[in-house]
Amino acid sequence: MGYRVVVVGATGNVGREMLSVLDERKFEVSDIAAVASSRSVGKEVSFGDHTLKVKALDDFDFKGWDIGLFSPGASVSAIHGPRAAAAGCVVIDNTSHFRMDPDIPLVVPEVNADAVKMVTKRGIIANPNCSTIQMVVALKPLHDKAKIRRIVVSTYQSTSGAGNEAMDELFSQTKGIYVNDPIEPKKFPKQIAFNVIPQIDKFLDDGYTKEEWKMEVETKKILDPKILVTATCVRVPTFISHAESINVEFHSPMSAADARAILREAPGVMVLDEHEPGGYATPVDAAGESATFVSRIRDDHTVENGLNLWVVADNLRKGAALNAVQIAELLVNRKLLKSQRAA
Repeated sequence: MGYRVVVVGATGNVGREMLSVLDERKFEVSDIAAVASSRSVGKEVSFGDHTLKVKALDDFDFKGWDIGLFSPGASVSAIHGPRAAAAGCVVIDNTSHFRMDPDIPLVVPEVNADAVKMVTKRGIIANPNCSTIQMVVALKPLHDKAKIRRIVVSTYQSTSGAGNEAMDELFSQTKGIYVNDPIEPKKFPKQIAFNVIPQIDKFLDDGYTKEEWKMEVETKKILDPKILVTATCVRVPTFISHAESINVEFHSPMSAADARAILREAPGVMVLDEHEPGGYATPVDAAGESATFVSRIRDDHTVENGLNLWVVADNLRKGAALNAVQIAELLVNRKLLKSQRAA
């Protein structure tokens, strides 16, 4: 028995990755549709050895479809996510729109798998922010052992997190610098080539950006509402994979050696932590990989029960597409998803 799957936002970075991950993991697909905005109708995307022609989202009928993997932008999901759910199609949404809705679970399968049972309330499950996902995958096993009191995180986020146009801007600016072309930022507020930008998303009244706010509130919802979280989110001139420098304070002792041993056994985590040049993960190493890499595990000597970690993951895979497909697999394994065709 297979499932009828709709990928919404199929022409974007995450949508294409969703199609790739579905095929790679041999998800039980009996029928698949690639859906996007009207301007993308007729474009072709790949699903394994097959080529799919993109259909228009505005008039797509979700009745009879089992799963909708959504990544079209928050305002679009706000309209079409509930429409799909009302038609009986379970929605796994990668945008920010539904994440903090108390009736909609925010799920990372390695961290809070039991939350998927809440899908029966609204028929929608939210995928967390890409930076939140990799952080909680790395921290959950440690939190289970010693309870985290406070997290201070600085991110180094790739341009793919802002879409195709952002990646193109990095590429064109980099080329332009070598031939002395003028730099004209469009997608980013400042030059991204050979630069870093300490702003992701809009500024809020308290001076934090919305991306930083997301990391705080999503971590609390997924991991523990009592944890204190503060973030600084920075865009860097890389194409794929986000990196994070994380300082963690625990309520009880947690040594670097203990953390290293715990993380080596943790689901979804790859420890690469050799105290030598190159003995750590970088964004290039993580690109195309499914694991969340943890390196530079060391004691923080300035506080009691403190650790420093360096965490890297492919933001298009574990930070988005892979996590969504893992949620779909979780629904199947827990018998929370029934094929409408079979019914």
